[in-house]
Amino acid sequence: MDTILIGLYIACELIANVTASKPVQIGGIVVPAAIFIYTLTFTLIDLINESMGKQGAHKVILAAFIANILLAAYAQFTVLLPPASFYSGQEAYASVLGSTPRIVFASLTAYLISSLIDAEIFAFWKTHIRGPKWLRVLVSNTISTGVDSVVFITLAFYGLMPIWPLIEGQYIVKMAITFVSLPLIYLVRSHREHRLRTMDDRR
Repeated sequence: MDTILIGLYIACELIANVTASKPVQIGGIVVPAAIFIYTLTFTLIDLINESMGKQGAHKVILAAFIANILLAAYAQFTVLLPPASFYSGQEAYASVLGSTPRIVFASLTAYLISSLIDAEIFAFWKTHIRGPKWLRVLVSNTISTGVDSVVFITLAFYGLMPIWPLIEGQYIVKMAITFVSLPLIYLVRSHREHRLRTMDDRR
């Protein structure tokens, strides 16, 4: 299960970076298309933290950060490569994968800061406060998704447009997704308990 969680976490991070360039409108709120799968990563890293501990979560966050840098760098490299004479999609390709350096920097910085904060809060709550697991996830995600929204929007768009409506809109959507994702923690726990019972029966 740990391997599956790590794979899902890194996959969601990479998918989010690829799909972030399309803005979508939900009611009156405009957010990147990546917001749905990206917000899920905060719950996934909590599950990894629960299973592997804070240091394990840090290693997975670093691995995903390196994977994101590799994706961003290679995407820029492929955009710069001269297209074949018969290829007519260069502009569309560049518009999807050729994010500006400012957006890339804002995205990676917000990801690293907010993910590490999430891991610290979850571990602290688990060790010192305890309580139900869903509450640990909710508290850590409430703070970390807020930090993520503030850091990303500020770095990416400050001076270009009013940033508070963007921050507020993203945060509202992220928290809604967090609430929807909470049952995942019990699904994973159920699987782990079933595996432990199976191992005990074999003994």
